[in-house]
Amino acid sequence: MPIHILTVGSLKEKYFRDAAAEYLKRLTRYDKVSVSEIPDIAEPANASAAQIAQTVASEGERILSLIKGEDYVTALCIQAPQYSSEKFAQKLQYIKDASKRHVFVIGGSNGLSDKVLVRANEQLSFSDMTFPHQLARVMLLEQIYRACKINANERYHK
Repeated sequence: MPIHILTVGSLKEKYFRDAAAEYLKRLTRYDKVSVSEIPDIAEPANASAAQIAQTVASEGERILSLIKGEDYVTALCIQAPQYSSEKFAQKLQYIKDASKRHVFVIGGSNGLSDKVLVRANEQLSFSDMTFPHQLARVMLLEQIYRACKINANERYHK
């Protein structure tokens, strides 16, 4: 089943766009992988906590509107469990075998709303470190590609 990435914001720098496009091209031989960009909401320079919470809530509603009831949703969060590449590959294969669309969600710079986190079937972290969201998308695409190579018993993972 297909993999879909929902992400708040677009890839602004050419090198991120090029890297993402390269992994999407490589992935075509394994599965259908698509990306939907949800426009980020501009907030005032000195936004209050309430304004930030409203921004996160609004982005969350847009995200939820693109998720189907039967989708398997993985939310990318810093405070979530981390997987090895092999375990991630097993998880992708399990969801694919269950014939569900796997939706990965990357929130905006202020994170994901509680509603999105509650809807998610699981949460995933790449690291305890914080990465720019544009880089997180490229890292996610690379890890999906790596997982596909592992599941196909092809050389790539070292």
